[in-house]
Amino acid sequence: MSLAQEIDEVSPGIFVWQVYDSKVKAELFSTALETETGLFLVDPIPLASNPVELEANRKTAGVFVTNINHVRAAQEFSKALSAPLYAHEELRETVDFPEATWVHDGAQPSPGLTVIAIEGGPAGESALHLADNGGTIVVGDALINFDPMGFALLPPKYCLDPKLMRRSLGKLLDFVFERLFFAHGTPILSGARARVEKLLATTD
Repeated sequence: MSLAQEIDEVSPGIFVWQVYDSKVKAELFSTALETETGLFLVDPIPLASNPVELEANRKTAGVFVTNINHVRAAQEFSKALSAPLYAHEELRETVDFPEATWVHDGAQPSPGLTVIAIEGGPAGESALHLADNGGTIVVGDALINFDPMGFALLPPKYCLDPKLMRRSLGKLLDFVFERLFFAHGTPILSGARARVEKLLATTD
């Protein structure tokens, strides 16, 4: 996997790094959220620089994997930063994470940080909601935002159950959020909840 060259703080306490992966022919995005207990790194891809540079006067409280396809460099970051690794319990038997903390829908790995299970997407598909500053959600594959499809649901061929995934995404609307971050696609930095609500209404 190629190395990401830069880390950008795109909103206070929210960091993104990205790289194009020729093997999957897509941009890969990773997000770091600053929480009450420290940084949570979501689906981290390798960095050209030392991962410790992410911390910059803050510790890393956890590394989160959003689904079976996003193992990426999670274990390497977990070891380098001495941070626990989190993933949905559905992956317990399919991913070799010997020291993982397995979580379920509604779990809070840090105060104000909530796991949202998205059933029907890829195995273990989960999102994270951070309540601070108007709310932020980070999704795995269930939602994408890149050309030529734009902001859209994950195509059915990549889902375990597309209809169930669409219904599960309705759980996002139980939360207040302004921003939405993706594993594949450009972040939406304002008005994200309204965008999700409109998307789900038009794909019903």
